Amino acid sequence: MDFIPDLVKLLVPAGLVLYGMYVTVKLMLEREAEKQRVDLKNRYASEVTPLRLQAYERMALFLERITPANLLLRLSSEAPVALDLQQLLLREIREEYNHNVSQQIYMSQAVWEEVQNAMNEVIMLVNEAAGQVPPESPALELSKRIFDIVIQKNSQPTAAGLKAVKDEVQAVFL
Repeated sequence: MDFIPDLVKLLVPAGLVLYGMYVTVKLMLEREAEKQRVDLKNRYASEVTPLRLQAYERMALFLERITPANLLLRLSSEAPVALDLQQLLLREIREEYNHNVSQQIYMSQAVWEEVQNAMNEVIMLVNEAAGQVPPESPALELSKRIFDIVIQKNSQPTAAGLKAVKDEVQAVFL
């Protein structure tokens, strides 16, 4: 019977030492796992940040390229009549959009929606102007009508989208 108190005298300190070691090892492993998560996050950020900036640059370029003035300067000489110019402008907008659609994964949903809204406004502007000139009239008439509508609205249809892109870049990266 003397052996039970001796056993308890040995097991209690041994149990406390084992528990202390367990807590210490557990803490060490948790810290190491957290360090690995932080390292992975930093490595991810260093690889993704340039891609995100490039996506914002491409969206800014997209919006600049589909601004009515830039579209017309680039394409108006390629179509003889208003209907051809309208189709050419709409095709160019769609191609630019399709070329850049994958960039949406690098930006917020709100900014992507602003980009889409800007593109849709340009499309509506082109269609509105095309509806106000006869399809067989010279392409120059459609160009003038598009400029007139932009002047009447007193703002570029891509301005809000471009501002959203710039604001998000400022908020995220600067």
